[in-house]
Amino acid sequence: MTDDHHLTTLAEQLGQLLVQRKLTLTLAESCTGGLCAEIITRVAGSSAWFDCGFITYSNQSKEMLLNVSSNTLITFGAVSEEVAIEMANGALSKSPSTLSASVTGIAGPTGGSKDKPIGTVCFAWASTNCQPITATHHFIGNRQQIRQQSAKTVIEGLITLTLSLDL
Repeated sequence: MTDDHHLTTLAEQLGQLLVQRKLTLTLAESCTGGLCAEIITRVAGSSAWFDCGFITYSNQSKEMLLNVSSNTLITFGAVSEEVAIEMANGALSKSPSTLSASVTGIAGPTGGSKDKPIGTVCFAWASTNCQPITATHHFIGNRQQIRQQSAKTVIEGLITLTLSLDL
């Protein structure tokens, strides 16, 4: 289980890296429902590096707010790396940020299937100067634990992406 203090520490580390590298961040969240943005804005001074977050829980909001293609949603489903990429790219296009991350998944306790069981979460991390990076994880736990593990993965992925950028 991911504890709150650890999540805050990760957000502080991310903020320091973004400030050092003069980068800014936007988020596109579905199954986490704004948890990633909440963790990030715990950090005093986060307004210097965090621009905005999109909470797009429904497919309709993904299409309207982030320009996710209805064809992508129909073909791959909302819980897919393809949708995660379009969410991350859409968030970048709708903000002045240089980095974005997206998360879409099934936190449970219902909604899973044989192909995409509860705990299936897809991620994408994008930058204005590199191809998106994706991942799919299968978390175990209750709804809150899955959401916390997802938020941790988002922030850790942003740290990794930030460190890998050739500025």
